Amino acid sequence: MDEKELFLEKMKEMTGKSQDDIYKIYLESKMVKHSEIRALFINELGLTYGYANTLAHYITHTDGASLSEGKSINEVLDEIYSGEKSKFRSIHETIMKRIEGFGQFEVIPKKGYVSLKRKKQFAMIGPKTNSRMEIGINLKSSVEDQRLEEQPKGSMCQYIVKIKDMSEIDDQLFEWLFHAYQQSV
Repeated sequence: MDEKELFLEKMKEMTGKSQDDIYKIYLESKMVKHSEIRALFINELGLTYGYANTLAHYITHTDGASLSEGKSINEVLDEIYSGEKSKFRSIHETIMKRIEGFGQFEVIPKKGYVSLKRKKQFAMIGPKTNSRMEIGINLKSSVEDQRLEEQPKGSMCQYIVKIKDMSEIDDQLFEWLFHAYQQSV
């Protein structure tokens, strides 16, 4: 099973609705805006924001896998780091080069970022705006550091680190990423 199939199977367990049932709810709503579809799934299926958001992407084929189908990772990164965001590509490559030393993991293209996963996602990397990028980190333990912004429960990552330039890439960041990597099995 691929990631999408696993996710949809989880949705069936969580909501009691099959993929066809969920698709029917979406079609009958006649909604087209992503935010409306996400709100529909929150209200109709009782999902959290994160699950409803992912489900909306899968149902409308705007998830990273659908959008990157048939493209190499470099082509996907060229799209993510285009225009004003291109200045962050070298930071992305620096981070990835160091993370590759941790061991094996999967790089999963998403819309606007890449997800790094072993058995579970341990990090997300991508530009957030034209002036900064973000690294999402999944740590099981609580960490108190002003650079780590704790995210609301149900978010895709427990912590976010905002990066504006190469000077913010340091050993502490990679220590957090390595711990997240180790915990993602």
